[in-house]
Amino acid sequence: MDTTKTPAPNAAEADNQVDLEKSETTQDAAAEAKADADLVAATDTDADSALTDADLDEDFAEDQADSEQPSQVGSAAFAIVSAGLSVVALSGSWVAGIVSERASIAARLELSQAADANAQIAAQFVDPWHTTAMVNGVFSALALIIATFVLALPAFSTPERTLPTWVRSVSWAGIGLGALGVLLFVLMYFDLLLAIPKAAA
Repeated sequence: MDTTKTPAPNAAEADNQVDLEKSETTQDAAAEAKADADLVAATDTDADSALTDADLDEDFAEDQADSEQPSQVGSAAFAIVSAGLSVVALSGSWVAGIVSERASIAARLELSQAADANAQIAAQFVDPWHTTAMVNGVFSALALIIATFVLALPAFSTPERTLPTWVRSVSWAGIGLGALGVLLFVLMYFDLLLAIPKAAA
């Protein structure tokens, strides 16, 4: 009796089939891992591209805003000049002093020896006062005109622009002080604020 066990004829085929399935599983896992890596890389690339586009759009918007809103250096300078002129007109300047002295000297030279006291008062005081008032009035008028020009300038711009708050404030200060200077000029020049002194008969 033959007791030798004959191996199953399909054992090698079963092993080959198992190895084949393992190889396919490994290849599928590697393919899935590669696909996931490609998807992550594509997502990162899209995010970087979107971020770059957003940065470019923001930079372009800032550049366009800068081009549409130029610096207000000129308006600010004119506003400061108007305020300075109005302050000089109210406090007096060396120009007004020089012109006043010149007017006084010219009036004295025109006096005759027989001039009365009222003529001498007019030559020594009234004419210099009027000259000083005129110079200060010119400064006040310039300050008023410049400040008004600064405030009215945005209305003529295309597109219409607005001035910074401090520029408008300084311009309004120049207008107020300039108007006050013009008022004082009128009162002093026409002797409405201080009456001309008269000598006793």
